Amino acid sequence: MCNSSSITEFLLLAFANTWELQLLHFGLFLGIYLAAVLGNGLILTAVACNCRLHTPMYFFLLNLALIDMGSISTSIPKAMANFLWDTRAISYSACAAQVFLLVFLISAEFSLLTVMAYDRYIAICKPLHYGSLLGSRACATMAAAAWGSGFLHAVLHTANIFSLPLCCGNVLDQFFCEISQILKLSCSDSYLREVQVLVVSAILFGGCFVFILLSYVQIFRAVLRIPSQQGQHKAFSTCLPHLAVVSLFISTIIFAQLKPPSISSPFLDLMLAVLYAVVPPAVNPLIYSMRNQELKN
Repeated sequence: MCNSSSITEFLLLAFANTWELQLLHFGLFLGIYLAAVLGNGLILTAVACNCRLHTPMYFFLLNLALIDMGSISTSIPKAMANFLWDTRAISYSACAAQVFLLVFLISAEFSLLTVMAYDRYIAICKPLHYGSLLGSRACATMAAAAWGSGFLHAVLHTANIFSLPLCCGNVLDQFFCEISQILKLSCSDSYLREVQVLVVSAILFGGCFVFILLSYVQIFRAVLRIPSQQGQHKAFSTCLPHLAVVSLFISTIIFAQLKPPSISSPFLDLMLAVLYAVVPPAVNPLIYSMRNQELKN
């Protein structure tokens, strides 16, 4: 039975009980974080400084790199500080800020991935209309819509979850403040309100994913009409990694937030969180640039 109490801080997941293992985890997270910041920072610098990259595709890629730098900087540095200083505590206000920023940036990223799929669809399937459909004003509007939808989504989730009475302790089995972990601390039926919001979010994310999938189906149909096998290979090698990252991103988020309690475990929760909160910001710079000769130049 949960007892009602006033929570001033939360305790995050302890990865290890020995100082040596904590240093190992610190080094691992530091390497991932530096790789993500360096990769996304290079994309930001290249796109901003090279006028030949001032096109819709690279404008959206610049926004994606900015979001990825923000999202990984929201969760990883606090975990590294906890490893280094042998602590697990995070204040109530810092936890609320972390939830808001993560939901904001992850939602904005998925909205932007949807816009980028539309950009590729127009570029490959309707190249003659590319300039008219994706002018500078249209691009700015779509990017602003992606950021704005993420902000509204974050306000909704943060306001809902931190208005719930939390009276089942203050221990979170995660290295950052994750919504599903905070919901476990609620002993009120009002948590159903947040679950309903999560379900609606899953439906919206699912709708965006269907749009992305249909866009890529049309793209692949157009690519198959390319007479050159080399051209087909280049197009598929560019599009398939994008689709794989998007699929991993959306599937792990939905499963992490809506999985049944009966199959929940600390290890599974940790792996899912790493897959949607750590892996995409680190691998996106590679996925979106390794086949892009202009960006590499």
